[in-house]
Amino acid sequence: MNRRRFIKASAATAFLSPWLVGVQRRGSRPPNVILVLVDDMGWTGLSVTMDDRFPEARSDFYQTPRIAALARQGMRFSDAYSPGSMCIPSRAAILTGKTPAQLHMTTPGPRQRARAWQKLQPPAHTTELPTREATIAELLHTRGYATAHFGKWHLGRANPGRHGFDEHDGSTGNGGDGALKDPNPKDVFGATARASAFISKQTAQAKPFYCQISHYSLHEPIEALSTSVQRFEKLPRGRRHSNPEYAAMTYDLDTAVGRLLDHLDKLGIADQTYVIFMSDNGAGAKRRSRQTNAPLASGKGSLHEGGIRVPLIVCGPNTKAGSTCHTPVTGCDLLPTICELAGVRKVPKAVEGMSLVPLLRGKGVLPGGTTRELVFHTPHYGLGPRQLPQSAIRVGDLKLLVDLESGTARLFDLRHDIGEARDLSARMPEEALALRQRLDARLARIGAQLATPNATYDPAAVRTRRRPGDRSGRAKRGGR
Repeated sequence: MNRRRFIKASAATAFLSPWLVGVQRRGSRPPNVILVLVDDMGWTGLSVTMDDRFPEARSDFYQTPRIAALARQGMRFSDAYSPGSMCIPSRAAILTGKTPAQLHMTTPGPRQRARAWQKLQPPAHTTELPTREATIAELLHTRGYATAHFGKWHLGRANPGRHGFDEHDGSTGNGGDGALKDPNPKDVFGATARASAFISKQTAQAKPFYCQISHYSLHEPIEALSTSVQRFEKLPRGRRHSNPEYAAMTYDLDTAVGRLLDHLDKLGIADQTYVIFMSDNGAGAKRRSRQTNAPLASGKGSLHEGGIRVPLIVCGPNTKAGSTCHTPVTGCDLLPTICELAGVRKVPKAVEGMSLVPLLRGKGVLPGGTTRELVFHTPHYGLGPRQLPQSAIRVGDLKLLVDLESGTARLFDLRHDIGEARDLSARMPEEALALRQRLDARLARIGAQLATPNATYDPAAVRTRRRPGDRSGRAKRGGR
């Protein structure tokens, strides 16, 4: 069999469009679909350049040869976004095709009671994915798919089985410190082995399958094979990335992806399978761990590019090898794309994404073209004292980032200022106003929750440098 190819199917129906009509040929067997969802991998976290227009759009230290090969065989999305800047919001949105704002799943933390120094009272969100929401797995059941989820679930007490997955690991979170080390750090090889066994079983039965592998890597705590750590301790450090332990954890993840692809080749189903590789949000930008998201600003927990722009690679049938797509897309697009590829004829009306199949087929545009809105909404206080309630909207190359405490908005041209260093709102007030109006209208249409004024706000209150829920970099079960 020829080398396995990874196809990224990231799409969703047009916003509030009634139905998605599948393109699966009548009489043909539906393709297999694999989603490899990694945790906290930044846009620059691979050894493959995510955008050739920006030389720094890759790591200067980490090594990911198998994922790089995947990119050479498929399509890279340079402007791909996670639906949220932290895990629970993004994971819920990916499975349902609805933004975290519509789901009211806008932060992974507990409900927040405003403190005296906080101007806003965050809304009462949820961290439980309602069982009434249709998921990728449930929709693919209508086409006779077997479905499985292995690894990090993190979507509440209802386990994956209650959301349409035939096989799964249960309602798992982040796991505790040091839970899994040699020879299976972060369960990176264990999850891959369980997925491979599931794939073998379905292949033997000639049944199409959807398999989601939600890796715990690269979430802290850092865990890697000792041999991998030794490998990177011997290498020259990069300027932006220089942590050998983190590099080793990334390398182990890459090795696991390679094992999965090799298994597909062994079974002879590589050319019948779409594989999607994506991160749930950006990486944490921490001097302490010697990693940054440069040239992007900020990191996990923020609606700056470093928190939400992520790697997305798609490889599979009818996808041009070595291609790059610069169209802005989002994880909400995965459900409609996968449904279209599988021949699912109807998806819920409230799905907000668009099918990426036209992009995968080389047509280059989506319905609506450059007028498409990508909306992000986090009406909560975040992981650190600088992470305030935010909303953002991107249309074309323009992005408006709104500070919900002050009401101020900054406008950026991402084509010429990917680091969001130059606020254009004063020079382009009409564009800024138009984007703000579109953002507000969109949030209203989908019933997004809004923060309200804090009745106990005291300007004289001392603002703590450590907020409730600050984990100081330590990963706890059920954390972010």
